[in-house]
Amino acid sequence: MNTPDILRLEDSFQIPTYAKYPIALERGEGIYVWDTDGNRYLDFYGGHCVTLLGHCPPRVVEAVQAQAATLMFYSNVVYSPVRARAAALLASMAPEGLRHVFFCNSGTEANETALKLARTWTGKPGVIATEGGFHGRTLGSLAVTWNPKYREPYAAVLPETTFVPFGDADAVARVLAGRNDIGAVILEPIQSMAGVTEAPPAYFEELRRLCDRHGVALIFDEVQTGVGRTGTFSIAEQLGVRPDLITLAKSLGSGVPVGAVLVADAIAATVKPGDQGTTFGGGMLAMAAVTATLETIRDEALMARAEAIHARLATALAPHVRAVRGRGCLLGLVLDGPARPVIARLREAGILAGGADDPNVLRLMPPLNTPDDALDTFIETFLAVYQDEAVPGA
Repeated sequence: MNTPDILRLEDSFQIPTYAKYPIALERGEGIYVWDTDGNRYLDFYGGHCVTLLGHCPPRVVEAVQAQAATLMFYSNVVYSPVRARAAALLASMAPEGLRHVFFCNSGTEANETALKLARTWTGKPGVIATEGGFHGRTLGSLAVTWNPKYREPYAAVLPETTFVPFGDADAVARVLAGRNDIGAVILEPIQSMAGVTEAPPAYFEELRRLCDRHGVALIFDEVQTGVGRTGTFSIAEQLGVRPDLITLAKSLGSGVPVGAVLVADAIAATVKPGDQGTTFGGGMLAMAAVTATLETIRDEALMARAEAIHARLATALAPHVRAVRGRGCLLGLVLDGPARPVIARLREAGILAGGADDPNVLRLMPPLNTPDDALDTFIETFLAVYQDEAVPGA
């Protein structure tokens, strides 16, 4: 099929999801993808912050192929050597005190599970979430997602959530002082979809103190920041704060659907068989991908590469944009005008980048193993596109 046929076929039979780029991708290798017309793109978007090792990393491909030829699936009703290895490796890389794991299939599922665990552990149903936060599209996760365009169609059936400004610990303190039914505080340590917005370490330290004082579980949604993307396995290690639950997905399986919750020892000790369940979570193919992904990150010391990538991009781009936000391989470029035309022009020039709920923010999510020459290609192309007077807002 040619590209117009592919676009027409998908649009005819698939329920709409996103406003799609007008390209059909058929192959990927490393930092590049190719469309059905043979055009090559440098991928700094990664399909929503997923391809932390680039496309089709050899070690992951080999592990999935070998597992598919051995045993593709059996549920958690049996033990599995590949699941045991994945759980042990993930636990070994997790922050101290968070070395129990629940595997699921996606980020929203991980957040649903974390909220359930927090409610059961504390015995309190209330949740505090942050303005600007995004946690998923299923009903529990949607209830703690800020953007009204996602929540409003389902408001009548969503659990109640109290939203406070991101970065404002005093607002959390006021809610906790006035209510005794709050069981969880959930937030993204860097709000990616909101525009890669950040808060200082002191904010997270105060949240930890408040949660301890009031018997509240602190949940870090690290679906985008986790698995080493920001330079440490969990950004909590950089912030000097240990949450009670950490949710992971996206980068964890190098593109194979998988999610996980890292659970504090005290919470894990209260979970009994039957409290949680999943048919496909912890499936053999996903576990093979997780193990190979984590081994690659560990053995090639790729987390250390995140800071160098960020520094090279930020140093070159900061003088030309309003701000460079984020850490490691999660960056937000704050532009003088709308990012959408810049993203489109970059795509025409052979580079994929992403937008955000903030229309003036362009998001970059390059792989940890992106070489310097590819970073320089992006810098040169972006500056040429952004400084072109034909680009609105440039």
